[in-house]
Amino acid sequence: MARYRGPKSKIARKFRDPIFGPDKALERKNYGPGQHGPNKRRNKQSEYAIQLQEKQKAKYTYGILERQFSNLFKEANRRKGITGEMLLTLCESRLDNTVFRMGIAPTRRGARQLVGHRHITVNGDVVNIPSYQLRPGDKVAVREKSKSLEIVTNSVANSNVSSYPWLEFDRNELNGTFITAPTREQIPENIREQLIVELYSK
Repeated sequence: MARYRGPKSKIARKFRDPIFGPDKALERKNYGPGQHGPNKRRNKQSEYAIQLQEKQKAKYTYGILERQFSNLFKEANRRKGITGEMLLTLCESRLDNTVFRMGIAPTRRGARQLVGHRHITVNGDVVNIPSYQLRPGDKVAVREKSKSLEIVTNSVANSNVSSYPWLEFDRNELNGTFITAPTREQIPENIREQLIVELYSK
């Protein structure tokens, strides 16, 4: 499946937000990418452009393609609650995102690879679908034969899963629990989800 594989710093600078994690290039050059980035005059954006940019930002942040993102929005719209908040909750409940949040992988891209290469189990069964939606109480673990992978051990050593109260993780056993779906207040991403709702509502 096609994914964005280009320069991450370029996208982060486009949104002026470290959407892929800490970014030294963004810290040094906090302006748009390209030859005229520092001096480019920013024309006033239309309402549609602002809404579209926010949707693109969310898609890049979670590594989701348009079709999947559109389906997530439809599902969020069907559920009880505020649609925008439900959309982010569904994004956070994906298996690849949870592997990343637990610290098993240093990035969401790395988490997708671990899931896709069959290194992760859910409730004891191997699941290789990054978009798999977790439910409260689901047990997520690294397969026994994959626990010695360098990417896993290095990532876990530098992780801080306690920042996410909807998750539990045992560093020694390399397994954890998706306790419950997070609330909007618990999700740290700087995304204005209401703009996305307005865009899809047109």
